[in-house]
Amino acid sequence: MSCKYCKKDAIYRCSICGKPICGEHTKFQTLCPSCIKKTTLNYSINKATLDKEKKKIREFVKQFWEEEEQLTFDRKFIVAQLPAYVAKSGNDIIGFVSFAEIHDAIIIVALGILPKYQNAGIGKSLTQKVEAEAKRLEKKKLLVSTSNDDLPALAFYQSLGFQIYEVKPNAIAEKHGSVLKGISGLPVRDELRLQKTLQIMPYSRLISSNVSLAFEYPANNLDNFSHG
Repeated sequence: MSCKYCKKDAIYRCSICGKPICGEHTKFQTLCPSCIKKTTLNYSINKATLDKEKKKIREFVKQFWEEEEQLTFDRKFIVAQLPAYVAKSGNDIIGFVSFAEIHDAIIIVALGILPKYQNAGIGKSLTQKVEAEAKRLEKKKLLVSTSNDDLPALAFYQSLGFQIYEVKPNAIAEKHGSVLKGISGLPVRDELRLQKTLQIMPYSRLISSNVSLAFEYPANNLDNFSHG
């Protein structure tokens, strides 16, 4: 799916008109609750175990970020090779989250939802699955990083209890060898690191996190992004 205003791949969907747009053509504005387009969507989430699911994640990564490798927390990851959950509408994979286990934490490496299915609570549900996995493994923290221009991701993660605790100036600019133009034309330079401290629950209360779940969520204007 291409951006309505150029030939780049679309990674967002306009919250008002629904048009697919790339990061550069995403614009920020103040909206009241009644202007947010409300939708519902039936979908399920399960652990990615099949080769075709891994293949689809690889396609998503290339569409959203044009590269299979992600640099986060001073580590390089091949996204499609990581553990992941996928969101499905019927038999179609419409989103995913990949993550990596380190020491006392789990890192969310990449999270992406197809523009057509954004604003339906899928990103929140995928993040909650990773959080449940972290608690099952008795990790103390959930970590994620994003770029300085990605204000939708920053709003989303903070709404889920994450807190910015570190900024790595020029980390992303150094990775790409230049300062790129990002969301709404903002310069992409810095890596912002967020964390969420976890309260470990008894294992018996987490057993249900291993089964496939089905959801129907109303639209949420914070759940309108792809990040990596």
